[in-house]
Amino acid sequence: MWLKAFHLFFMTAWFAGLFYLPRLFVYHAMTDDAAGNERFKIMERKLYYFVTPWMILTVVFGLWMIYDYQHVRVYLDQQWWLYIKIILVALLVVYHLWCGRIMKTFAKDKNQRSDRWFRWFNEIPVVILLAIIYLASMKPF
Repeated sequence: MWLKAFHLFFMTAWFAGLFYLPRLFVYHAMTDDAAGNERFKIMERKLYYFVTPWMILTVVFGLWMIYDYQHVRVYLDQQWWLYIKIILVALLVVYHLWCGRIMKTFAKDKNQRSDRWFRWFNEIPVVILLAIIYLASMKPF
């Protein structure tokens, strides 16, 4: 159970960053003063690099739990929800890396997207988290 506890802890920390970083992008896209622009660049960079280890540890502890269960082959063969969850986590990793690219675009003052676009972008991890929680708690397949 300690693997699950660590997995959930790191997942919560990672999601805190995934919810906040795109919100910073919203406000950054709305700013028009140089001081605010520079402040957002610093905040985005620090947050991104702070939560990236949480992403890695979430994946590591998740894979470790799967590895612990692999000796029970029947368990994994009957757990289609787990395979869907792994795909969703992979999408979250891609989303996280996409946030890194956006952060670098802002750092170069080359952002072309509106705050409205970032508001929609900000909802992606919410939807994926809802799906993951449903899959992990209900195990529907």
